[in-house]
Amino acid sequence: MLKRITAFLLAVLFSNLSLAKELPDFTELVEKQASSVVNVSTTQILQTQQAMPGMPNLPDNDPLNEFFRRFGQVVPQQQESQSLGSGFIISGDGYILTNAHVVDRADKITVRLSDKREFKAKVIGADKRTDVALLKIEATGLPKVVLGNPDLLKVGEWVLAIGSPFGFDSSVTAGIVSAKGRSLPQENFVPFIQTDVAINPGNSGGPLFNMNGEVVGINSQIYSRSGGYMGLSFSIPINVAMDVVNQLRSSGKVIRGRIGVNIQEVTRELADSFGMVKPLGALIAGVEKGGPADKAGIKPSDVILKFDGKQIEKSIDLPRIVAATKPGTKVPVQLWRKGGVLEATLLVGEILEVSDKQRLSGNKEQTSSYNVSRLGLTLSELNDAQKAELKVEGGLLVEEAKGVAAQAELQRGDVILQVGNVEVRTLAQFNEVIKKVEPGRNIALLIRRDGSTVYIPIRLDAKLSQ
Repeated sequence: MLKRITAFLLAVLFSNLSLAKELPDFTELVEKQASSVVNVSTTQILQTQQAMPGMPNLPDNDPLNEFFRRFGQVVPQQQESQSLGSGFIISGDGYILTNAHVVDRADKITVRLSDKREFKAKVIGADKRTDVALLKIEATGLPKVVLGNPDLLKVGEWVLAIGSPFGFDSSVTAGIVSAKGRSLPQENFVPFIQTDVAINPGNSGGPLFNMNGEVVGINSQIYSRSGGYMGLSFSIPINVAMDVVNQLRSSGKVIRGRIGVNIQEVTRELADSFGMVKPLGALIAGVEKGGPADKAGIKPSDVILKFDGKQIEKSIDLPRIVAATKPGTKVPVQLWRKGGVLEATLLVGEILEVSDKQRLSGNKEQTSSYNVSRLGLTLSELNDAQKAELKVEGGLLVEEAKGVAAQAELQRGDVILQVGNVEVRTLAQFNEVIKKVEPGRNIALLIRRDGSTVYIPIRLDAKLSQ
């Protein structure tokens, strides 16, 4: 019995020793790389006005305030707003990478090295779309990082961050890669690396290292409800950042391709409605009139399966691939349309800052309305004023959404432009298309809402009669 207990204890001991050997040791990595990480502090000068001494300090709602605002003397003053971030040296002659949001609107930027030397920095260029900024300080012989390949990262792999959270210089935190190619709201051009490395305010712009001591990302964002770390951190892959850097160094700006479409994810329900075997690709929900896609014959309800020979697995893949394509390049595009695959050729344009702020005018001119009981919709045809404001030739205004339509999150004020790939401009057209859809099948409605177009899948209720 004693022998068995002894054997068991020895087995546990050796098991723990083996486990201890497998745990990572970051000490050598930190010793070699910490000197290439810098603190970035910024100062913004804010212009304010203050009343002359002797003027009464009245509540905001006091009617005498207006008198003193008009006839009292005010003195312009300056206030300084300061913030902290991190960065890292990518070349010995003083080029430094950080986040664009760290240096945004800064009037003064100071870089402090690990040896406590401080330098004034200037912004060579910044790209808000990827949140990458390139700084330059006048120094030579600086320790620089080694760049790695983020494509080789594996989920579950150990990674390490060095930065200045809350101003605490050279703080080291570690964790694992939680996911790759992560998309975030309003971030179409960056396939983020998600980690559980502790990142807090002040870490922004700092490097993410792999276990070989190579920088694989720039720590950029966290998901938080409190403002502090909650286990979800996101880093910009270093290859994406360096592509931006190369353009900033050569021209001071970043040029990206565009094709002039609105896209959305192909869900299983939408794939079913378009006759696809499985959900993949990028669904075209809108095409800019006269844009590159329009000229190539691409239409709403098309699904882009390949762009320039590259497979589009998810809709988020398309903006990244298009943006990386040089404007003026002719590329082949593979599409899914009406149950089959076809090929098109497209001339890539240059990306523009476009903001569609159109809204329905609320014109109350009466039009005929119709209730579609299978969907729970009450619809009316657009009047001429509404067509002109939306710049469409026709469509159906959702007056009320109940039943399956409400469950699919259609709303009053939505405008239905297509059913599947069929345009509908009148109630009669809409009713005719719906009649042909078998009960229990998914249909996709292309709707316009708040200036954007999106497909919404709805399963026709077999229990309700037309």
